[in-house]
Amino acid sequence: MKFALVTGSTGTIGSAICERLAENHISIILAGRNLEKLKKLKEKLQTKYTTNEYFIFVADLRSKTSILKQIEEIIYKNNLKIHILINNASEVPKIKTITQEGLECQFAVNILGYHRMIDYLLDFFENNSRVVNVASYWAGDLDIYDLQFNKRIYNNNTAYRQSKQAERMLSFIWSQKLKDKNIWVNACHPGDANSKLSNDLGFGGHETPFQAAETPVYLAISKEVQNITGKYFENKRNVPDMFIKDWETINQLYEICNQYL
Repeated sequence: MKFALVTGSTGTIGSAICERLAENHISIILAGRNLEKLKKLKEKLQTKYTTNEYFIFVADLRSKTSILKQIEEIIYKNNLKIHILINNASEVPKIKTITQEGLECQFAVNILGYHRMIDYLLDFFENNSRVVNVASYWAGDLDIYDLQFNKRIYNNNTAYRQSKQAERMLSFIWSQKLKDKNIWVNACHPGDANSKLSNDLGFGGHETPFQAAETPVYLAISKEVQNITGKYFENKRNVPDMFIKDWETINQLYEICNQYL
């Protein structure tokens, strides 16, 4: 039985990703902050796709302690192995928000959350596991010397673009570090569904949640991308990524994130 862990699983795109995985006979570890929403999603999936297993992983990705506790309680104690990790959870607070760890929220969730989940789950990945980092084509503005907007005036759109650039860069360096372990790491733009996140950025969306989920699910399960790593995809197609050319900044970003592990 294959297991996928999906962060942000109760969101607009996240829940569609989970349903598509369940349709393909994949058991799911449903990760999110809201226990009641996770229970409702689990119940819905159990009713429709009865042969799969489902676990609830109640973690706040802003918190290292919260992530590690759930890995211990859910992954380790149930002796689960991860075949697919889909890092999907992101936040875009309209005003600068500081977490209990003293970190700017988008840096903590969108960047560190992805980095920590990969690092903390390394001992639980099966051979030929896949990591899908849900990034965006709406990416750029990264300032490696001001990742948490201590110098710049915070703007949620700029912070979001920075975080999505960072996710794409981290996907590439992780792909290089993990390919000898047969763990394949790719990033993608999911699609443009109308969601709380898109609304908080001032946008709507012209696609359904299931259309937006197609590329992440494709990278998670398709035989067409088996053993492909270090790539960026849009609409299920590999697209050249300008951000992976700056190896010096990628390494700097990776080392900065490692300081928070």
